[in-house]
Amino acid sequence: MTSGVRSILVTIALAFVAGLGGVWLGKTVLSPAPHHESLHEAIHSELRLSAEQRRRIEGLERDFASRRQALESDMRTANAELATAVREEHGFGPRVTAAIEHCHRVMGDLQNETMRHVFAMREVMTPDQRERFDRIVASALTSERQ
Repeated sequence: MTSGVRSILVTIALAFVAGLGGVWLGKTVLSPAPHHESLHEAIHSELRLSAEQRRRIEGLERDFASRRQALESDMRTANAELATAVREEHGFGPRVTAAIEHCHRVMGDLQNETMRHVFAMREVMTPDQRERFDRIVASALTSERQ
């Protein structure tokens, strides 16, 4: 096998792996709507929030939505950088590595923002609601609730 053919096969394999990673990322991290809606529904249906609590949580959700959209945009940019690096570098070189690290930073930022949002909502609740909320969040994080 010539080095040119080998480079093409490595590029195809990397593109395939990056594609699978993108699908996984999109389904589990960047598309929190199913889990977020599930969490949102549970909060509103199971916790018996007061009108004031609902108002405050809805404000938190609006704020979080804009931060999440910005991070999702950053993730799309990071994925585009990775695609360009794979296309141009034809191997697991420094540009691919840097692009992957950029993706990981953005994913971490999104996870941090999500947890800040979760804890901000928790602060609006009574101690009894917090106990139930903690169980709902733990279930959502372990995919027990779907």
